[in-house]
Amino acid sequence: MTIGELIRLLSDGDFHSGEQLGERLGVSRTAVWKQLKKLEAMDIPLEAVKGLGYRLAAPIELLDGPAIVAELSRDSRQRLARLFIEESLPSTNRYLRERFEQGAGHGEVCLSEAQSAGRGRRGRAWACPWGRGLLLSMGWRFESGAAALEGLSLAVGVALAEVLEGHGVEVALKWPNDVLVLDSRGSQKLAGILLEVSGDLSGPCEVVIGLGINVALPEAIREGIDQPAAAVHDQQPGVTRNRLAADLIDALLALLPRFETDGFSAWQEAWNRRHAHAGQTIDIIQGARREVAVAEGVDAAGNLIVWQDGVRQSLASGEISVRGYS
Repeated sequence: MTIGELIRLLSDGDFHSGEQLGERLGVSRTAVWKQLKKLEAMDIPLEAVKGLGYRLAAPIELLDGPAIVAELSRDSRQRLARLFIEESLPSTNRYLRERFEQGAGHGEVCLSEAQSAGRGRRGRAWACPWGRGLLLSMGWRFESGAAALEGLSLAVGVALAEVLEGHGVEVALKWPNDVLVLDSRGSQKLAGILLEVSGDLSGPCEVVIGLGINVALPEAIREGIDQPAAAVHDQQPGVTRNRLAADLIDALLALLPRFETDGFSAWQEAWNRRHAHAGQTIDIIQGARREVAVAEGVDAAGNLIVWQDGVRQSLASGEISVRGYS
């Protein structure tokens, strides 16, 4: 019995006794009870009524591989080598890195309901409650080498923003890898992007593109996050995770072949249009150093252009962090 199997039974809206659940899942009532306690520990609220049994307080949409593939365009079905749907992994990015080590990985996508060792840029942990976010990684092999990948994370950010906007979610982009919601409360992080590259600067290289998106975020989870966070369902509660996953796979499978020929310049204007800090005074943080500058836009290579003491400078992605000046 897995958590997913139990959730699938409890998500139908009906009450189920421990005995009924045990019979359906082929386990003892004691085993069912232990799994129910795990659900509570995972912040998945249950309703329990004496004489009736248990059900989920709110339904959880489980990831569904066939449903996702059915929503893909014909071109994407041809480019998609394999789709993995996992209940829990240490990291979806790690999973695809291991696939590359095994001689596969290209055109493959991995989705997981949860991950125990997910991380964002600069090694920060990425918290995502079970079944409430979208943890998606895609593997792609570039023949032109790592040197041709300047600005790829920003192009992915544009693709992600366009998908979210297509679902009615208004977002902004923070250089280099974050997707934000901006409102009267300030900026809140909705999604993050992590690219991991292996291979040669001038020869073939392999890229794993990881996306972490908050779809539904319970208040108890938000309180434990060390920065303001937003979720897709804050703006559009009707968006489903499976449709969002299909649209993102479509967008990435269209972007990656084009990026290898066109580079970031094809997405530069679209990124600058969504720039969260354009014209603002910002902090540039590099190690223990903190400097103040005014943000402009990004150039054709994805570098951030800033003004410091009247001097225009270009900042390379991956070397610094940027946040709104406080």
